[in-house]
Amino acid sequence: MELSCINCHSRYSLNEPIYCCRKCKGLLEVVINDLFERLQRDKEWEKKSLSVWKYTPFLPDLSIEPVTLNEGGTLLIKSKRIAEELKLKNLYIKFEGQNPTGSFKDRGMTVGVSKAKELGYRMVICASTGNTSSSLAAYAARGNLNCVVLVPSKKIAMGKLAQAIVHGTKLVMIDGNFDLALRIVMELCSKYREIYLLNSINPFRLEGQKTAAFEISEQLKGNPDLVILPVGNAGNISSYWKGFKEFYQVGFIKNLPRMIGIQAEGASPITKAIKKGESSIERLYHPETIATAIRIGSPIHWKKALNSIYESKGYAESVTDQEIISAQRELASKEGLFVEPASAASFAGLKKLLDFGLIDRDERIVCVATGHGLKDPDIVLKDLEFERVVPDTKVIERVLGLGK
Repeated sequence: MELSCINCHSRYSLNEPIYCCRKCKGLLEVVINDLFERLQRDKEWEKKSLSVWKYTPFLPDLSIEPVTLNEGGTLLIKSKRIAEELKLKNLYIKFEGQNPTGSFKDRGMTVGVSKAKELGYRMVICASTGNTSSSLAAYAARGNLNCVVLVPSKKIAMGKLAQAIVHGTKLVMIDGNFDLALRIVMELCSKYREIYLLNSINPFRLEGQKTAAFEISEQLKGNPDLVILPVGNAGNISSYWKGFKEFYQVGFIKNLPRMIGIQAEGASPITKAIKKGESSIERLYHPETIATAIRIGSPIHWKKALNSIYESKGYAESVTDQEIISAQRELASKEGLFVEPASAASFAGLKKLLDFGLIDRDERIVCVATGHGLKDPDIVLKDLEFERVVPDTKVIERVLGLGK
């Protein structure tokens, strides 16, 4: 295994503390040169229960025990009511809110924090809109590492903030957005070599996140036709595509799915680039959306995301905040799934693409719900009205329309 630059293809050792290519500043990814041999050496992996570390042959080698909270193994739930209403034969929801801290970030963090510990670091850091902070804080605590998190002031859901605090992290709020916070974090890691960066620019993070693609393929006993994901910093759609390609490479699936990225209208540089057929994005300096997890105007992984969508013959779409809220309530009231607003973007995007006639209703479709609704309950509670009555049975019967 080695690290490879996606631009100039320069190669680096897995044990080099490096996040970007030293020659061209391009993003790095883990390359497995002996995947078939690794699978031959470890023939027991397929018998293990679904989890991130089930897929050890596909993951970077470690000389230590991984720092884990038994992440992964999340359910792939077949939609009933919504699928029937939309006239879809096979609609599934991959509910990543079942991970230990309630979001997909745990998949990448178990690998990233394990690598930090193996390399001998004592302090880890990230910038975050919420889920990354709570995940890093939990895994740093599990691994006995000091943790620092930079978050945008007034731009983070309280549920996520509470998680980061309770795990004992050093939380720093800045007057600015996520993109500014990430820039500062990267500068700190460049200046102080004793701090390990664990945003998704760290290539080991995406290695953990790709295991969701493996799980979907196993749960479906084959490949989906279409995978729809919310897109913020764009690492997740890239990691899913990498996972599906690796499973395809070794013959575990027969076909590759199309990757569909969904962004909020107020933070949609990748969607705009895809619709114009462009190979680069125009960054947004003031992204705005209620979906805090994808409120990112300058996604680090834009190039990987564009490559994933173009290679898979996929697409990208944007949805309004109102469409996101409506989708969130519909998933909760009709399927019993409470997802955070960013997660609901994938379902909102599905409905929009169906209206446009861009999806075949006979396809096997997977919508990825990246985080649990309890991560960001503020939107739901904002306009909530309660029926307040005296504690009298007859009054309550009248309110409920009973006994008529």
